[in-house]
Amino acid sequence: MSLTDLERRLAEDLDYLDLPAASWVPPRRAGDEPVTDVLIVGAGMCGLAALAELRMLGIDKAFAVDAAPEGFEGPWETFARMRTLRSPKTLTGPALDLPALTFRAWFTAQWGAGAWDRLGKIPKDQWMDYLRWYRRVLALPVRNDTRLTDLRAEGPYLRVTLQGPDGESRLLARRVVLATGRSGLGGGAAPACLETLDPRFWAHSADDIDFEALRGRDVVVVGAGASAMDNAATALEAGAARVDLLIRRDTLPAVNKLTGIGSPGTVHGLAHLPDDWKLKIHSYAMAEQVPPPSHSVRRVSEHANAQFHFGCALTGAEVEGKRLRVDTSRGSFATDFLIAATGFRNDFADRAELSAIAPHVLSWADRPDFPDSLPAQGPLGQSPYLAADFTFLEKIPGSCPALARIHCFNDAAMLSHGKVSGDIPAVSTGAKRLGRAIAAAFFCEDRAAQFDRLRAFDTAELAGDEWTPAPRLPG
Repeated sequence: MSLTDLERRLAEDLDYLDLPAASWVPPRRAGDEPVTDVLIVGAGMCGLAALAELRMLGIDKAFAVDAAPEGFEGPWETFARMRTLRSPKTLTGPALDLPALTFRAWFTAQWGAGAWDRLGKIPKDQWMDYLRWYRRVLALPVRNDTRLTDLRAEGPYLRVTLQGPDGESRLLARRVVLATGRSGLGGGAAPACLETLDPRFWAHSADDIDFEALRGRDVVVVGAGASAMDNAATALEAGAARVDLLIRRDTLPAVNKLTGIGSPGTVHGLAHLPDDWKLKIHSYAMAEQVPPPSHSVRRVSEHANAQFHFGCALTGAEVEGKRLRVDTSRGSFATDFLIAATGFRNDFADRAELSAIAPHVLSWADRPDFPDSLPAQGPLGQSPYLAADFTFLEKIPGSCPALARIHCFNDAAMLSHGKVSGDIPAVSTGAKRLGRAIAAAFFCEDRAAQFDRLRAFDTAELAGDEWTPAPRLPG
């Protein structure tokens, strides 16, 4: 089978399933201005899956925007510095339950079943090639090099301001989906002692880092997760003189606890748990931490100039001359550059485009039953407390009704919905949950128009000549 054959098979499958559904959402206008049904911010894996599902459901006045150039959306060829994906190759990812849309089908169509059997982990660049094909074969409408710069309510709609190749544009949308990936609603989380430093001396692991400029220099990496290992390895492979990893724990975590309950039950059930159980499960998993992949750690440790410092927390940093003094719980030393592989936050601080809505969003820490044992400013406390359709809820009821039209379909939704909007394993489940919720909402909102359509429909199925009336009753 060739890729052309696979695309023919996919088209046939969609035809057999009568997909995409016919367009059914009545068009809307505000005066002379057309209204977009759904704007998706972000065209990485989650954004593409959400857009594809909406179109499968017959919601075709929808499109996505992404700040990246075409083909470079998401982390895969930017700040994802691992060699391969961490997920098993057998996961179906954004395929939306269509076998011909899976990575496996795409791979075997080009390289055969034997190559699939020999494949270990999926190379990340190959995964990006698959997502490029996914977008092309489904003809998903995406505007690249286009950034959201403002989002606010305007009457019953959302006023969206975009900055693109042709300058600024504005549109009205009924719904906006924030498919903003790992960065969620905020940006990179970094220790406070780094935030005032000259950026020539440090970067977050999600930043654009010139690793070639680190050749022959000393580098510190703060963190012990997968991104810490990937960034440390990339620096070493670029020729760094020495890389010191600062790890607060006394050892690396070895067990991925959430894998122990991985099942369709978890995927579908986490969103329905009582709040105390959601917090119990996620806070436990967070405390235990996810281990970095074994091959990522070995990629670092195979370099003799890599040093793992356990029980060593970063406590401060200051520029001294042409170098950086790094203070730790085990002492101080000098280095040339520091990479903070310290995750992300959801406090909206780096999202000026969301400033009109951010003060109104209900977080988990705003809930009266949020436990005192968890930090309100921690990752769980700052997570948005979402409705069943991924929309934000108001901190003060009535303060910002527009939040009910903004869907948080990114990593920040994890505490409310489980891991269905940020990772490969369950992204199709999340996209279907989101798409069906939007479809149901549109039908309810348009019920008068749908009723008018019901009354106006007059296509007869009977011509009147299918029977002969009886002349009389029997007897």
